[in-house]
Amino acid sequence: MATQLTTKFIFLELIFLATVLEVAGDVFFKKWSMGQSSSLLYTGGILYAIGSIFWIISLKYELLSRAISIFTILKSDCARPRGCTLFQGRSFGNKQGWYRTLDTGGCAN
Repeated sequence: MATQLTTKFIFLELIFLATVLEVAGDVFFKKWSMGQSSSLLYTGGILYAIGSIFWIISLKYELLSRAISIFTILKSDCARPRGCTLFQGRSFGNKQGWYRTLDTGGCAN
């Protein structure tokens, strides 16, 4: 029983780490696409690659169907508010937090 819990804990840690790194990579890609320095492209690529490695390693501990579901939910829950905060105006709707963002399925204007 303890081994099974440890395995699930390792899996969740790996998925969480992969999500954080890939969302950070996405932010660097977006900043690069807005015309900033090309070093942002390389930084984003490196972060994205490292995040992908953690995601791949997580498949050792859980089925692909569960890994992709959890990863997709976490990434959209992390990336959407981050994108609303960093790359759009700082309107009241953007500052309302998770509920407004998830409720509308996008960035609130």
